[in-house]
Amino acid sequence: MRMSKLFVQTLREFPNDAEAISHKLLVRAGYIKKLTSGIYSYLPLMQRVLAKISQIIREEMNSAGAQELLMPFVQPSEVWQKSGRWEVYGKELARFSDRHGNQMCLAPTHEEVITSVVSGTFTSYKQLPINLYQIQTKFRDEIRPRFGLLRGREFIMKDAYSFHTSQESLDKEYQNMAAAYKRIFERCGLETKMVQSDSGAIGGNVSHEFMVLTSTQTGENDVFYCENCDYSANSNHAVSNLLKVQTDGAKYGYDKEQKLDTPNVKTIDELAKFLNITPDCILKSVLYIADSKPVLVMIRGDKEVEETKLLNAVNAIEIRPATSDEAYEYLGCEVGYLSFLNVDKNKVKIIFDKSAQGMKNFVIGANEPHKHIVGYNFAQTPDFVDVSLVKEGELCPYCNKPLKVTRGIEVGNIFQLGTKYSKPMNATYTDENGEDKPFIMGCYGIGVTRTAAAAIERYHDDFGIVWPKEIAPYHVDVVPVNTEDEEQMQVALEIYNKLLNMGVEVVIDDRADRAGVKFKDSELIGFPYRITVGKTIKEGLVEFKCRKTGNVEKLTMDEAVEKCKTLLLS
Repeated sequence: MRMSKLFVQTLREFPNDAEAISHKLLVRAGYIKKLTSGIYSYLPLMQRVLAKISQIIREEMNSAGAQELLMPFVQPSEVWQKSGRWEVYGKELARFSDRHGNQMCLAPTHEEVITSVVSGTFTSYKQLPINLYQIQTKFRDEIRPRFGLLRGREFIMKDAYSFHTSQESLDKEYQNMAAAYKRIFERCGLETKMVQSDSGAIGGNVSHEFMVLTSTQTGENDVFYCENCDYSANSNHAVSNLLKVQTDGAKYGYDKEQKLDTPNVKTIDELAKFLNITPDCILKSVLYIADSKPVLVMIRGDKEVEETKLLNAVNAIEIRPATSDEAYEYLGCEVGYLSFLNVDKNKVKIIFDKSAQGMKNFVIGANEPHKHIVGYNFAQTPDFVDVSLVKEGELCPYCNKPLKVTRGIEVGNIFQLGTKYSKPMNATYTDENGEDKPFIMGCYGIGVTRTAAAAIERYHDDFGIVWPKEIAPYHVDVVPVNTEDEEQMQVALEIYNKLLNMGVEVVIDDRADRAGVKFKDSELIGFPYRITVGKTIKEGLVEFKCRKTGNVEKLTMDEAVEKCKTLLLS
């Protein structure tokens, strides 16, 4: 490909509306162009990257025994109503009516459709298990699209679905897919960590995410992991053994229950300072609204609520912090002095986080303005639930060693769905005894566009993208310094043609621009290797540069060609 013919326009500056480095670089390097919020055109360079990722996925999925198909992007409401998700999925599901008044939606996922495809087609246990996958555009109407391809509204995804007659069969395929995913991401040049996760709107009892660990703050989740054992989990699923702290208020002289005036003391830090205690001796109250109903969380003062855990604990679809007005409405008191005391449990659901377990003589709000109660103890032990956010340094639940935390970007996920979709949709097979049984299902997703963006988040520098060679749009950039110099152009074209004939994916920068412009574009776009043909050609030498290491060598033309062959075709 000649750069003079390539449909690409690099920019001197980053776009103003971009936050993530992958978004900034993809726009500036001419890979994508925004159409509207969260929706992008994939330009030729980007399409080549996505095609390579997709091909790697196809090869590994086929090798793992899965079969490719393609399902409709537009789905009728009927299949979603059968599964029960039409009402509960939320506003991310883009719904519309066709000209006949039929309710439809743009596919954010395909559990319902694949269940209807297999149901009635494979009806015998002898035909199972089966694993079917597709690579297709999806649409989720995100409330706040951001970070470019990392959280857009339209995206490309590989989604696979398996159907089984037993849990043992599903377990086996789950491990098969996990192994395939590891190979896929390794071939894409990405190191991933498989972490326990929440299954979210997809559902199911067991789920894991494949996370690319990043050095940037764009990572959407904290990943907690143990260096001593294999435990790792997304923050919304992570658990820990709490560190031993001072949770007995008697150590500070508060061994008797009494109500104290605490004027204008509203925050945990202010209260700890006012009473001369540590935050872990305080049982704080946090009010949420879950599906329009109030939920009061009682949690130790040094801990924070993990909202996904809370969402699951109360079996809600949506959850948000309550406003000050709602605190008055449901608890009759302003924020800062709330507690569970004298609360009507028929109107307000109360959740006690596990961090409150073992607390003695602690401090709570009095549910009266400017008052707290010290030396409080539970009259009877409540049921404790884990709804707290794990902190770095807390102990691994398996080996009791300190947990570490890093940022991560989800690029893949796997779920054990069980009969979540087959039962309500009456999707059954006939077992060996002639009885109808619901399919036991698994599903397995990879974000194709997210994988490309995550690679940039992981591999970039001050000059641009540093693609893993496996998914780079082109491998070699041949740059004649002066296109008016016949010898330079002749040698550059000879190198270009030799590489082309060998099957190397190569571009030649035949533009009549200054060498500095070409070099900057080459590094911005992220070609793994650059061969520069300049004045040293009179000595029979060209310059060979590795984008990843920055290492530069002076080689003969034949040596440069042979090096490309060794690096790319061996």
